[in-house]
Amino acid sequence: MITANHEYLVDEAGNRKAVVLPLAVWQEIRDALEELDDIHAYDEAKAHASEPIPFEQAMREIYEGKID
Repeated sequence: MITANHEYLVDEAGNRKAVVLPLAVWQEIRDALEELDDIHAYDEAKAHASEPIPFEQAMREIYEGKID
């Protein structure tokens, strides 16, 4: 769990409009989000059955624009 000291920026009416975090906390949150994105991509890839291909072939197809 990420814990942080934070501050809110508010408008004239006192409504919260933004959060100010220490940079180290923001970097930790960003790293966690990137890891979560990787996990989702892995799960999605595993959900689609496909035949494995050799690494060299995959790289060639990527280079030739056959794979996104």
